[in-house]
Amino acid sequence: MRWKGYQATTLFFAVGLLVAGCRDTKGDPKAEAPPPPKVEHEGDANVIQVEHAEQFPLATVVEHISTSKLTVTGSINPDVSRSVPVISIATGRVVEIKARLGDTVKKGQLLLRVQSADMSAAFSDYRKALADEQLARTQLERAKLLYDKGAIALNDLQVAQDTEDKAKVDVENTTERLRVLGGDINHPAAIVDVRSPVSGVITDQQVTTAAGVAGLGSPNPFTVSDLSHIWVLCDVYENDLGNVHVGETAEIRLNAFPERVFSGRISNVGPVLDPNLRTAKVRIEVANPGLMRVGMFVTATFHGLKKETHAAVPASAVLHLHDRDWVYVADGGGKFRRVELTSGSMLPGNMEEVLSGVKPGAQVIRDALVFQNSTE
Repeated sequence: MRWKGYQATTLFFAVGLLVAGCRDTKGDPKAEAPPPPKVEHEGDANVIQVEHAEQFPLATVVEHISTSKLTVTGSINPDVSRSVPVISIATGRVVEIKARLGDTVKKGQLLLRVQSADMSAAFSDYRKALADEQLARTQLERAKLLYDKGAIALNDLQVAQDTEDKAKVDVENTTERLRVLGGDINHPAAIVDVRSPVSGVITDQQVTTAAGVAGLGSPNPFTVSDLSHIWVLCDVYENDLGNVHVGETAEIRLNAFPERVFSGRISNVGPVLDPNLRTAKVRIEVANPGLMRVGMFVTATFHGLKKETHAAVPASAVLHLHDRDWVYVADGGGKFRRVELTSGSMLPGNMEEVLSGVKPGAQVIRDALVFQNSTE
């Protein structure tokens, strides 16, 4: 009896432990998870054999039709037709500078003041011309009076009239000279005020305080450029010139703001190639919203008229590794092949264009990063 009681007790405890073990297993989420994939590398390092491949959802490579495109680099330059040099015809010494490189100025704004001996001489000639004209006018009036009285001959009256006419010409010439030099006949001074001829940004400065200004023979003190419209100059190889035509549009992306896309019009394709690089300058006119600065590097994309068929995959299916792009293509039987591809631009719906590497209809792993971490 004792032996039978002992066996019953042992059986009872064994059943209790089994039931408790089942309960613990059912409550453990790790026990309910599918077994981790078993990875086997084939002889080819790019082929991976995976057990429980169903854990990795697949996506189908779809077809994407687009036009041919050419992408080149370039830089932002001011529009030459909108760049105006600021000059000082009067020679002299700079006594004051009111603006500097990079400043935004308005038309008529004072930029610098020059102390000029030319201005002093011009005012001196103007005053002499005024005095001569006043004397000639007085003599003409006296000559008319004497001629009416019969005291002088007609020839003397004509000489007085000619002298008055020449004196008026001298006054007009000296007045115009003062105006050209930048002086004001109502405010005689040896200081010349040089003002901005247009509104824009000072893109070049060749003068400092106390420097000499040699008039038209010297470098321009300032250059003011209207940057509301700018030029994008690109270098295009001669083999690609067939894809670029005057009048077509181009997409412009700034390296500083890659998320912004601007549109420009091709206004010129250079007729002369660079003999060393075998490239031609292509000029694109773009409206500047205020972000573009002279000297910035840009990327220009030209779209052709020819239709091309490419592939497209979800962006998550592309693995960026060592400056290259890869996808994992399903080979069947739990095998996946890592394939390098050439990716294109981003497409709507979080899709990415594929220029080469895979073809439409292929099956690729939807989340390449998760698969890569699992296989490692």
